This record gives sequence, C-alpha cells and structure tokens, in this order.
Amino acid sequence: MRAFFCQAGFLACCLLTFAASATEIEVIDDSGRAVLLKAPARRVISLSPHTTELIFAAGGGDKLVATTDGSNFPAQALSLPKLGDQRAPDPARMAAYKPDLMFGWRTTELDSLTSLDVPIFISTPTSLIEIADSIETFGILLGTVPVAQARAQALRQKLDTLALAAAGKRVVRVLLQAGSEPAGGLTREHLLSDVITLCGGSNIITEDGAEAPKLSLAQLAARTPELVLIARTGTGTAPVVDSAGVNHWLAAGLPAARVGRVFMVDADAVFRSGPRLIEAAEPICELIEQSRK
Repeated sequence: MRAFFCQAGFLACCLLTFAASATEIEVIDDSGRAVLLKAPARRVISLSPHTTELIFAAGGGDKLVATTDGSNFPAQALSLPKLGDQRAPDPARMAAYKPDLMFGWRTTELDSLTSLDVPIFISTPTSLIEIADSIETFGILLGTVPVAQARAQALRQKLDTLALAAAGKRVVRVLLQAGSEPAGGLTREHLLSDVITLCGGSNIITEDGAEAPKLSLAQLAARTPELVLIARTGTGTAPVVDSAGVNHWLAAGLPAARVGRVFMVDADAVFRSGPRLIEAAEPICELIEQSRK
C-alpha cells in the first residue's frame, strides 16, 4: 500500500492507491518541500527545542536519539544527547546517530546537511492551529498517528473553547514584552500575540516588521495597556505577578501597574511553536477576563 499525506497549514488530503513497492509516506513540510520516507521513522534527530516538544507531543519521544542545546522539555528530553547549538548543526556528529529523519526549523540547514542523505522536515508553524496540525503531521512521519491525532484534537478543542468564551466581550489592551525594557515589546507578528487575540485582547504594539520603530516607555504607557505580560525564562507554569515589572511600570505611571496587572509568563513556553503555547492560553485568557472587571 502506498500512502500520500499532504499538509499546507493544515492536513488536507489522504489518497490511497495500491502498488507493489514498500509503503511510502510523503508529506509537504512548512518550507513547501516534499519529504518522503519508505516507512515511519525509527531514529530521529531534533534540531530545535520546539520540534523536540512536537515530537514528544506526537508520541514519538522513544524514537528521538539526539537533540540540540536548549531542548529542555519535556523532562525526558534532558537526558538525550545534545548536538550543540541549533544554529550550527554538525553533520559529522549527527551521522554517528544514524538518523532516518531529522526535524529542523531553518531552510539554511538544508545545504549544510545534504551530505548526510537523510530527509529533513522543516517545521515553522505560523499560527496556533498550525501547531496542532504539525503534531498530526509528525505522527504520520513517526508512525504514531492515533496518539498524535488525539493530542492535536484536544488542542483544537481548547482553542475553540477559549475563542467561544471570549466572543463578543470587550477587547482588552495588552502589552507583551520580552524583559522589562521597551525594546523588548512584541509585535503582532509574534505567536503570543495570537493568544491575546484568541482571548479577546489586542496587542497594543501594532507596528510590524523589522523596520518598525522601537517605542519608548512613555509611548507604550500612552497606549494605556490594561494588562502587561512579561516573558521571562524560568517562570513556572502559571502566570504570577512580576514585582520588578510592577515597580518598573509604576514609575512610568501606568494605571495597570497600580492594581498589579503586570505578570510574568514562562518564556520557553510562549516563545516556542509547540503545544505549551496553546496550553498557556487558558491562564492568559483568565488574566484578560479579570482585566475586564
């Protein structure tokens, strides 16, 4: 049996035909390239923290033989061999693990790794729903479709539930930051901004693109955000009041800081295009709901 699986932002089609050859799996990765396997992968390498999380979410953690630095979630990933910086993968080190599939995140990786003659799936989800879709696609590649489909459907259901709960409610102005400085403001291009929209909020930084001007502290305060979320590394799973952030914004005269609506969230969870970003949406939606009162 020969199976073709197609993905373009979401899983699109499955076409089954009969052939004498071994089973083949074909998917389209996020760079538009076809990735072809003779059978589900048995030994895989992850070249980024977010693909590591997607592999585990799809039920393929036992097939993961090595990752790169920074792959620290879930806990099982900590004990896996590390191949160094994700921006400079070493083909010789990877070859020693005899992978039959690699998951990357940059097309620039392709040229340096062609000598390995190993398929590479490029993963760059650009929306919350594409994270769930990616888990299903990973399940196809890893031969873990039932697990992957169940996880993906649960995440889609969460997104639907949160969107329904926020429908028709007053939009809350939110400032997203990576650290306390104004230069760390996150634009609407960031996936965390999609979480804010899902919850019935609006990112106050509307300027997008690399050429967008950096806003000063006074300019940000003038947009009167009702809630400030600051992404910091090492924060727990639930948002907590950011005391340093509260003091910072009190000095700037921000009304939201006077009522303690400055919270820190886990940077690893909200900066990676993985299932934890969707799971982080629920407590963030609760903060936005509280800000409406």
